[in-house]
This record gives sequence, C-alpha cells and structure tokens, in this order.
Amino acid sequence: MPHSFIPPLLSADEPPAAAVETPRGKAPFLLLCDHAGKAIPQSLGDLGLPPGEIERHIGWDIGALGVSRHLSRQLDATLIHQRYSRLVIDCNRAPGIASSIPHLSELTPIPGNISIDAEHALAREREVFLPYHHAIDEHLGQRQLRELPTAVIAMHSFTPVFKGQSRPWQVGLLFNRYPEFALLLAELLREEGDLQVGINEPYAMTDATDYTLPVHAERRGLPYVGIEIRQDLVADERGQQAWAKRFARLLPQAWQRWQI
Repeated sequence: MPHSFIPPLLSADEPPAAAVETPRGKAPFLLLCDHAGKAIPQSLGDLGLPPGEIERHIGWDIGALGVSRHLSRQLDATLIHQRYSRLVIDCNRAPGIASSIPHLSELTPIPGNISIDAEHALAREREVFLPYHHAIDEHLGQRQLRELPTAVIAMHSFTPVFKGQSRPWQVGLLFNRYPEFALLLAELLREEGDLQVGINEPYAMTDATDYTLPVHAERRGLPYVGIEIRQDLVADERGQQAWAKRFARLLPQAWQRWQI
C-alpha cells in the first residue's frame, strides 16, 4: 500500500528545532540544553493537555536555558539548545523507545502521544530530534578538525519533589563510562561548603535513559558531565545568574585539574 502523505510537522513560520548561540566561542566547553524549550508545533495543538501543564517540568527543564545562556556568555562557550517541548519528542532519548514520545509523563497522560502512528513519530524525529543532534555533531566535528580540545556540558534541571519524595540535593552530576571530569567538578562543588551534591543523583546516566552524552561525548572519548540543578533554585533570573556565575568559576578549574 502507498504511504499516506504526512504534512510537515513545523510550518514555515515556526522556528527550527535547533538553536546555536555563541557559535565561535573560545572556551573549551560545548554547552547543550536538550530540554530548553516548551514550544509545541502548531500542527499538534496542545497535545491534549489541560491549560498550564506544559509549563511544568513535564514540558521542559525549568531554568536550564536561562543558566545555560548566562554561562555561555560568561565563559564565551558555544551553546546548542532545542526549542520544542520534550513531550513532542525527547531529545535525550533514543528514538523509538517508550520515553521518546511518552504516553505518560510522571503521573500525567499525554493524549496527543497515545495514538501516534509510526509515520507521525518519524516526522517528529526528522524535524525536531535530528536537526538538534546534527547541529551538535557538526559543531564537534568542526572542533575536532581544528584540533580544539572540548568538554561537553549537558545542562538540565530537576524537580524538588518527585512522586511525593523530596530531593535533598541542590545539584547533581551525571556520568556513565567516563566519570573523571564529573568527579573533579563534584570535588570543586563540595569545596564550596554549602551544597549537597548528588553523584548520579537524582538520575543515573545509562544508554537506556540517555542519548546526548553517550552518543556525542562518550563515543568520541571527550570529557563530559551532565549537570542537574534543582528547579526551585533556578526558577527566576536571580537564581539563574547565581548558578551560572558559580559554574563559570568552577568549570575552568575542573578543566585545569583534568588536564594535569
């Protein structure tokens, strides 16, 4: 049977999924923000969600883009981020797995995802997921050609309470096969004296639950870290600036220690 025509996911007046800021940044860091945006393509309406739901953590990583932008400017580091909601397609999950286009996020059903067919899922992958990862791949390829050393920093945020459980950490650092850079940064954060630092908390990085760092950093053998900041600390501009200032000070120190 011939395939039915699937119209484009994004209309001509909607922005592309991937955004690159400070493209010629001189710092040895590439900042990534998988869940920066909460936009939903017009063609998907509101995904069947009640008003206000997309503003919650299920829709995006609250505060992560604000911290990333301040950090990009303070470090002179390239930032690549993704404009559309993780509920359209999660750019930190392998396409095709259940959490890529989730039917349920935490305790909230996502009606617009429940009956999605393979062709519409492929359209989301083609127009949102792939452009973002192509942008990362292209940037890292260019840095490699220019022999520029690079550490990949993935910026995220997490809820203070998850399914009724309070989370005590202000910040968590994630890694899988190559822990060295993350553990150096953890040491520096602990030296601050005012933080409870999660090591692979509140999430642990695995190939099944993560995509960006395993694919772009681990496969290239690059130093990396996933940074998770508790959302109540970065929900406003003041908190975002404070955390960016902290990481603008500590990431170069971690980089220096890693190079020794």
